[in-house]
Amino acid sequence: MRAMPRQAPARCLQLRSHDDLKADSSKFSTIELQRRIPMSLLNQLATALSTGSVKIIDLTHTLEERTPIIPLPAPNAQQLPFRLEEISRFDERGPDWYWNNIHCGEHTGTHFDAPAHWISGRHYEDGSTDKIPVKRFIAPACVIDVSDRVHEDYLTTVEDIERWEAEHGRIPAGSWALIRTGWSSRNYSDQFLNVREDGGHWPGNHPDVAKFLARERDVIGVGTEPVGTDSGQASTFAEPLPCHYYMHGSNKFGLSSLANLHLLPPTGALLITPPLKIKNGSGSPCRVLALVEC
Repeated sequence: MRAMPRQAPARCLQLRSHDDLKADSSKFSTIELQRRIPMSLLNQLATALSTGSVKIIDLTHTLEERTPIIPLPAPNAQQLPFRLEEISRFDERGPDWYWNNIHCGEHTGTHFDAPAHWISGRHYEDGSTDKIPVKRFIAPACVIDVSDRVHEDYLTTVEDIERWEAEHGRIPAGSWALIRTGWSSRNYSDQFLNVREDGGHWPGNHPDVAKFLARERDVIGVGTEPVGTDSGQASTFAEPLPCHYYMHGSNKFGLSSLANLHLLPPTGALLITPPLKIKNGSGSPCRVLALVEC
């Protein structure tokens, strides 16, 4: 006698209703499901950004016609101030579109300095904005706060750096050293460049700091709130403009006219700093962003 085929248990044949599935799915939050499903690093970052556990901080000033530009003493040539030239704006010049020509120097507003910007860095084959390896445009940041002692000619010292390290640890190689002075609050005013008969007066770094950060800490670059990485009076030093000379001479970068450094923690932020890909460019205006864990 032929054996009858076994029937599957009834529970395997039951179809679950939409309401049953909805009830079960409500037991698990999105975060719980994410814990159960392995995620790639990029998916984890996307989730952190969408949930707000990682914030994006804009460290960039808006480019406009009143954006301050660094003044050079005569007889040096000057860069153009920022200017927006309208091409058309939904009119007879172009009925369906709005666009502009922009006029400015590479080192205008919040901007990126490449090694090719300075005579000491001109020999690097990867020293212009179009040739810098793109992986170098993302790096961690250390924010060194000297705002409680800053005056118009203040120079951050190696002692300032070491005091910060005593509290927060050694600056890791490949990190940005961002010097917080509070100077960005003066932007778009005469007090930002603070020019008198003897030139500009804004804070910067002692010559020893540039050497120390480049050689002893191997940072990727230095970022500042004033118009340049060197102080307003640095052209009068025995070693003129040392931050530019030693940083770019070591194939390091610069960031200037940074905003919102007060929103960053001393350590833990990740900077995104790609300049425009200008052929043989010495730098460019830059939308500097920081990722910060909340």
